[in-house]
Amino acid sequence: MSKRHLPPPRSGPTAGTGQPSGRPAGVAGRAITAAAARAGAPGGLRFTERQLYYETCRVLTPGSTLLRGRVPGTPAPVLRLPVFARALEARGRETVPGLLPPLPESGARVGPRRPRERAERPERSEPSEPSEPSEPSESSELPELSQFSEAYSEPDVYDYGLPRLLMCQDRSIAGMLLANHVHLEAACPVFAAEDALPLDPRLLAALRRAEGATVYVLHDASPAGLALPAQVRSGLGPVPGVRVVSLGLAPRHAAALRLPTGRGPAPGPAALAALPAALRPREADWLAEGRFAEVAAVPPDRLLRTVLRLTRGPRPPRDSLWSGLRGLRGAGFMTWPAA
Repeated sequence: MSKRHLPPPRSGPTAGTGQPSGRPAGVAGRAITAAAARAGAPGGLRFTERQLYYETCRVLTPGSTLLRGRVPGTPAPVLRLPVFARALEARGRETVPGLLPPLPESGARVGPRRPRERAERPERSEPSEPSEPSEPSESSELPELSQFSEAYSEPDVYDYGLPRLLMCQDRSIAGMLLANHVHLEAACPVFAAEDALPLDPRLLAALRRAEGATVYVLHDASPAGLALPAQVRSGLGPVPGVRVVSLGLAPRHAAALRLPTGRGPAPGPAALAALPAALRPREADWLAEGRFAEVAAVPPDRLLRTVLRLTRGPRPPRDSLWSGLRGLRGAGFMTWPAA
């Protein structure tokens, strides 16, 4: 297997260390065009730069799509990340349809902000003086995120029960799910774990009020990602009746989907000891070698479908035409002739 690898997404050595790829930038630029069309299908999905990178790797290796689900494995990426970044900059980020702007590393919260107190909300009857226009903030590039944050900053929202909540390890993935309105379709708030933990007391009260709420955790197949559900569980504190469910990834998921994987520093004994006991020995050995797979490597459309299916639960069976007609016959007056 090739020794080329990705840098760890949030820790470890920085990108760009290693031998440059021999693939010309022109080929990468043309592959980005095809990858953007595939990442946005169907219906014009929004996607992150990391997701576009992995989709570009799949465009350059069409055989990996045919082998997915048939021959398990975790191949190395065929395109170096610095080469992709140079090709994307040469093309221009603004020319890629569906590509989300990069989120700031810190300071901007992805997901609901802390609720404002009722006393801080001005009465509607009081006239307010016009204020001078302010500079656009970083969150203004993503109106979906700002609107969602404003909605959850109202204290009245926390007066109701919250049956489910989604916590993402990757801030950019949380932003991508919000930009594609997953929180609306699944009726499930989406948070970035580093921004939301520890959870606001009002949010904890809303989970407790739902009686059987579930906190879903979407994480990478890495020691830090696999340890995140336990951290979320401990961060919730003594909240009875709230389940914490891992949506993956696990190493076996990465192998079944043939996701491109990277290699970073080998985890220490403490990180290996914190791995879930349900991992298979081969998965633990895979992680001990410093390997990891990112949620961003999952195709965007498949990621959205999976998150919606797992958070909303199974759909009720769809009625056929004849069952619908039989139901109308007994529905009441003026629905079906009795004679």
